[in-house]
Amino acid sequence: MPTSYDVLIIGSGQAGNPLATAMADAGRRVALVEENHLGGSCINYGCSPTKSLLAAAERAHQMRTAADYGIRSREPEIDFRAVIARKDALVQHSRDGIHSNLTREHSGITVLRGHAAFTGKHTMRITLAEGDEVEIEAPLIFLNTGTRAAVPELTGLDTVPYLTTTGLLDLQELPEHLLILGGGYIGLEFGQMFRRFGSRVTIVESGMHLLEREDDDVCAAMQAMLEAEGIGFVLGAEARRVSENAAGQLTMSAHTPTGERRLHGSHLLVATGRTPNSDRLDLSKAGIKTDEKGYIEVNGSLQTNVRGVYALGDVHGGPQFTHLSYDDYRVVRDAILHGKRRSAKQRPLPYTVFTEPQLGRIGLSEDQAREQNIPYRVATMPVRTIGRARETGRTTGFWKVLVDQQDRILGAAIFCAEGGELMTMFQLIMLGKLTYPQLQNMIIAHPTWAEGINNVFTKLRKPA
Repeated sequence: MPTSYDVLIIGSGQAGNPLATAMADAGRRVALVEENHLGGSCINYGCSPTKSLLAAAERAHQMRTAADYGIRSREPEIDFRAVIARKDALVQHSRDGIHSNLTREHSGITVLRGHAAFTGKHTMRITLAEGDEVEIEAPLIFLNTGTRAAVPELTGLDTVPYLTTTGLLDLQELPEHLLILGGGYIGLEFGQMFRRFGSRVTIVESGMHLLEREDDDVCAAMQAMLEAEGIGFVLGAEARRVSENAAGQLTMSAHTPTGERRLHGSHLLVATGRTPNSDRLDLSKAGIKTDEKGYIEVNGSLQTNVRGVYALGDVHGGPQFTHLSYDDYRVVRDAILHGKRRSAKQRPLPYTVFTEPQLGRIGLSEDQAREQNIPYRVATMPVRTIGRARETGRTTGFWKVLVDQQDRILGAAIFCAEGGELMTMFQLIMLGKLTYPQLQNMIIAHPTWAEGINNVFTKLRKPA
């Protein structure tokens, strides 16, 4: 007979973990199943490890550019194994904290290590890591299984030692020349990181612009900044073949607007998107629907078409960010435990590209405003006009803010040092429905990055 629980959660990610503790604290008996490491993508191969590596790369860059500030310096010596070891220690610390939280700090949670697959609408067979099987039934099932790297159909790819972001994080040697297939935010973050560590880097992107969600001027500024650091770009490139010679050198052939290109490198990172981890759940046995890409279909309450079964986080598609996964947890927690309903389809989408400088984004871009026929005015301001930027020498980038007919903020793209933090200020401004004249007249401490809020609107104009 199946073992019964009140709640069954598949996947220990940024939605599954807090949901487990909230349900247990509410008196529900919870089983949480994780096939790999506790913590999901953010802890293990996403936010935490990549940002720790980016921090190390930024230190190297600061040493390399110290002479600009009148400080004698020399080329930093990168102990790449030590860099990776620091990252590993931080990740393990987070894993240990999650394990303690789930198993010792909250009663009522059973953590099972293994693979889960449906056997019916509310029953799942768990194949445990040690080989045993157990069948569990629960009236509430939450799928938080995330995504994995999508591997493109590229001739020869299966014959060469290519890397995904997961494998790249565990390298013990610094690549001599890193080829990156994909010019999204993952490719750009890794590209700048490894360039600052000392690798040659070439980014190959199928589109004519980087960062598909962004306006052309934002993409151009990002590309110019990275090119100034020595990163090469091949845009509008259709990768056709990859091979490896006897010496271990990789060659990628790509068709570009200027003709065929042959790109050579020591390592290849495939960063062309993600695919959902839904294909091994036997969803058909429960009758759960997916879209054509395998993402689980949900409504605004994150319910699947099967009553009592929910999908949380990246596995249900849409923008894939940790903070949205965590908000998925809040949506279902409030609906089930507190009777408060809020749609996950209607919420702000703040995000940050953690290059240096960062790109923080909230609300509408110009392209999106035009597509939706929303009247707007736009204000742009070079970062170099901010006193804090000149004093710190961090003058790369610009601010771009859209304003509606009621003088309220529609959206902002802040390509600037601390761009993510500054973007969050605009998110708060939008939540509070403040008008731009109110912002111009705010008293803001000097000298701070935030002073740009006083000044960005001085050249507010209608779009060309």
